[in-house]
Formats: sequence, structure tokens, C-alpha cells
Amino acid sequence: MTDEEIASLRELIEKTYLVEGDLRRQVTQNIKRKMDIGCYVGLRHRKGLPVRGQRTKTNARTRKGPKKGIGGKKKTG
Repeated sequence: MTDEEIASLRELIEKTYLVEGDLRRQVTQNIKRKMDIGCYVGLRHRKGLPVRGQRTKTNARTRKGPKKGIGGKKKTG
């Protein structure tokens, strides 16, 4: 591709789609808005749980964070 074609393609993409910082800003604003209105998705974001219907009984460690211990065995002696 020539430099002119690349420039025109870049210009077309920037006019048509949200990219980079603007896209990130819009996504974070959408998440914040959902958390503010208290919809189901917003509550899941607030609790740090998976949002899109994934199971949480065995998986979802990425969203939940590291495992929390219940309490260890106490040694007597």
C-alpha cells in the first residue's frame, strides 16, 4: 500500500469508528452509568463478578481475585 492509501484508510477509520482514547472513555462511562442506575449489569460490575452470564461456582477467578481462605486448622500442642 502507498502512503496515500494508508492515510486515507486511517482517516476513514477515524471518521467512522471510535478508536483509542475516545472508545475507552465511552466504555468506562457506560459502565459507570450502569452502576449508577443500579441495573443488574451495574451491580455485577460493582461486586466485581462476571457480567455476561458466566458461571461463578467453579470459575471466574480472574474477576473475583485470588481465593480467600476460610480459616486454617488450629494446631494444639
